[in-house]
Amino acid sequence: MNRLLGNALPLSIAVLMNGWLISSISQAAEISEDANSLEQIVQYSESLNSASETGEDSDSSEQVTSVSQLRDVQPTDWAFQALQSLVERYGCIEGYPDRTYRGNRAMTRYEFAAGLNSCLDRIQELIAALPQGVSKEDLDRLRKLQEEFTSELANLRGRVDALEARVNKVEAQQFSTTTKLGVEVITYISDAFGERADDVNQTTLGYRTRIDFNTSFTGKDRLRTRLQATNLRLINTGAIYGGVFGPPETAGETGETRFVPSTLSGNNNVTINQLQYRFPIGDRLKIFIDAASTDPTYVTDTIIPFIDTATGALTNFGQVNPVYFPIGNQAGVGANVLITKGLSLDFAYFGESGTPNLPGNKQGWFNGGYSAWAQLTYLGERLKFGLLYLNSYSPEFGVDTLAGSNAAKVIGAGPVVGNSYGFQANYRFSKGFELGGWVGYTAARALDVKGDAEVLNYAATFAFPDLLKKGNYGGIVFGMQPKLISTSNAALAAAIGLPEGRRSDRDTGFHIEAFYRIQLNDYISITPGFLWLTAPNHDARNPDAVIAVIRTAFVF
Repeated sequence: MNRLLGNALPLSIAVLMNGWLISSISQAAEISEDANSLEQIVQYSESLNSASETGEDSDSSEQVTSVSQLRDVQPTDWAFQALQSLVERYGCIEGYPDRTYRGNRAMTRYEFAAGLNSCLDRIQELIAALPQGVSKEDLDRLRKLQEEFTSELANLRGRVDALEARVNKVEAQQFSTTTKLGVEVITYISDAFGERADDVNQTTLGYRTRIDFNTSFTGKDRLRTRLQATNLRLINTGAIYGGVFGPPETAGETGETRFVPSTLSGNNNVTINQLQYRFPIGDRLKIFIDAASTDPTYVTDTIIPFIDTATGALTNFGQVNPVYFPIGNQAGVGANVLITKGLSLDFAYFGESGTPNLPGNKQGWFNGGYSAWAQLTYLGERLKFGLLYLNSYSPEFGVDTLAGSNAAKVIGAGPVVGNSYGFQANYRFSKGFELGGWVGYTAARALDVKGDAEVLNYAATFAFPDLLKKGNYGGIVFGMQPKLISTSNAALAAAIGLPEGRRSDRDTGFHIEAFYRIQLNDYISITPGFLWLTAPNHDARNPDAVIAVIRTAFVF
């Protein structure tokens, strides 16, 4: 109700209190020209005020006796005279102990009660000091004054009752006292341009919708249940891989054009995308328990400011270091351990998709695929960085990170163990410019063919908060998506699809991305931008592809 009444309530109350005190006393005195008790109240108040000014029986270091002692009240304020009378004449509504009045913020019922009680105590003091006390005639006059303002008080009471009714209605109709509903809808209008990309793409409209139910039982914990539906598909760059131009339905689908991690995850089907419960233990430990799809970004900070799929970079690679995304994580336990202010150790163990809940041989949470990781995270006022180590084992997904060339996935050679290392950092030079980036390296070992492979990626990010207008956001990403830089033997190279004689990706292609988010209001943003891929699939025989994108995000 405080918010509905508005920030002007304290000053308004001051004016009303001052008017009530002065008019109650002065109008009562006007009822009779003879000297009476009410006139003596005023005289007694003035004598006390005079004593205060001369320093008698006062301690200015502990009690506010003049409105000039209030640090945040100026003579130009519209209620200055009312405050001056309340403080200096009647000694009530004096302000806070730190000599501030805070007249522009809402007043609680407790504060109003304290102020009113102070004024009533002051009246009682003044009345008690009168030689003859209060006569029946004085009380009758006060009663007449009360009756005179009956209509105004009734009107005010009616307005307060109406506000209380509205608040009660809102509280009764809210979704839940412990659960908050969040909705995120992202749409993408996109098309690809290039010597080959023109022939295999049309303008498309895709979407991803998420509905979050965030429940708290203690005020510090959170149970998140996320429903998701999407129809997004990879854009085809028309790339050649293995020396053969693939059929239209598969050619060029390398992961380099992925918008969000959930691309290809559904055909408008609603699924439980996240089911996580997190809770603190003491002041330094926070536990995460996941029972659906998950990855390190659900537990630790990824440092780069482009991570949000609704408001950050347009592509999956532009949002985060790919080593955070070993494919297929499903169910796990993680933790944040606060070491010192801004410095934490974050870690988790995740089972791979399809195996954590199956009791069969080479399945289950520990015997099937998994990823175990730890990150030392520093979050300073300007500088942020993270040092990540991730160990993974996958029977069928290799070290696929939803980005990069086909060969960099190391898929096709049977079970693969991966050891990934990531360094990511971001520095805020000013309110309008941040510089960041990352390096990711993976050493993979194929167990069946007994071969080793190395995968590398890197990027530099340039962020421009509040570009051209407050709330808008500009960003540039330049980097190299995951590239296979070496294999230890020909058997492994052939198993993962490299042509005879090749032991790594043929060339180096670059990822160049730029976007500008236009924040229309608190809920809707439009982000136009483009992605320029040189040598798609890290093969210079493939012509460059440029993808134009307009993303619209609705976040409630």
